[in-house]
Amino acid sequence: MRTKDVDENRTGAHADQLDLSACYSPYVAGAGRTGCFIVIDIMMDMAVREGLLDIYNCVCELRSRRINMVQTEEQYVFIHDAMLEACLCGDTAISVHAFRAAYPTIVCTDPQSGSSQVKDEFQTLNMVTPTLRSEDCSIALLPRNHEKNRYRDLLPPDRCLPFLITINGDSSNYINAALVDSYRQPSAFIVTQHPLPSTVKDFWRLVFDYHCTSIVMLNELDLSKYCPQYWPEEGMLCHGPIQVEFVAFNMEGDIVTRTFRICNMARPQDGCRMVEQFQYLGWPSGRDVPSSRHSFLRLVLAVERWQDDYGMGGRTAVHCQNGAGRSGTFCAVSIACDMVKRQDVVDVFHAVKTLRNSKPNIVDSLNQYQFCYEVMLEYLETV
Repeated sequence: MRTKDVDENRTGAHADQLDLSACYSPYVAGAGRTGCFIVIDIMMDMAVREGLLDIYNCVCELRSRRINMVQTEEQYVFIHDAMLEACLCGDTAISVHAFRAAYPTIVCTDPQSGSSQVKDEFQTLNMVTPTLRSEDCSIALLPRNHEKNRYRDLLPPDRCLPFLITINGDSSNYINAALVDSYRQPSAFIVTQHPLPSTVKDFWRLVFDYHCTSIVMLNELDLSKYCPQYWPEEGMLCHGPIQVEFVAFNMEGDIVTRTFRICNMARPQDGCRMVEQFQYLGWPSGRDVPSSRHSFLRLVLAVERWQDDYGMGGRTAVHCQNGAGRSGTFCAVSIACDMVKRQDVVDVFHAVKTLRNSKPNIVDSLNQYQFCYEVMLEYLETV
């Protein structure tokens, strides 16, 4: 992408001319977004070749060839953020063949410094995770929504909110939940808190409106913490306009599965849908991580099989008490397993970072982050 010097007036040790004509980005306007793409691509190359960056002069050079390349201040700041992240994070992918040998080094703690690779990664992850401002969560902070948030410091950003569609008595369309990407599908997961007694109706509206074909429950029922049972054990219940009918029950080890048939009584013409709930019993209250990495992996794979066989492209609703640490750990392991199958690499850092782009408090402890590595070691024994 770089060629010989053609601009002798450019100063600095790295003032060689960049062959910008070799860069192409398929955006319609060919200015703002295209400029960001080209600058980042050039800067990545410069960082590797010369160990330094010159974003300002690169943008100036682009603009001398085409006006409005990198159109806004926000785009210019984004380029700096992207390059900072690239320089801080580096390449965190480990090939499947090298992972078993690398694992002991990743988790080994230096007795003198008390540090380890996994700890350093988690600290870097925290550095590059965006900090939510009050204006980023303006909808969750509306007075009418205060009572729908279990914790006032764990709020979903506006840009990732799934707005409820089915009309309920109070006509509210807010729920404390966030749409997050899986490896294969945008917004494949909906991460949310365990329903409060007052939001059970909203939870089932969420499941119906966003075509959730599976529900993953990672916390225990606890009435003292306002974590009620939100499903029928037999027969059917109506939660607002959503009718939930119990169909089947099964239990294997730490995993309880229940099948429900749900329909919107306000729109019977939409028909009924089948939903599979996976209640995981292997993560006792008060523990930072599950009791068994083997049983947790079984849960992740069981949900994946259900979605592949019966999900028909539907989403997975994942909930724990606060909709953060436990739910994020499940989603991160799911993404990491998909990366193994499709890229032949293990990249826990990238999996968690992808989730945190939508919900910054996901996988909120070092223990949970390291547990993801442990589960991936277990997974490689099965593939």
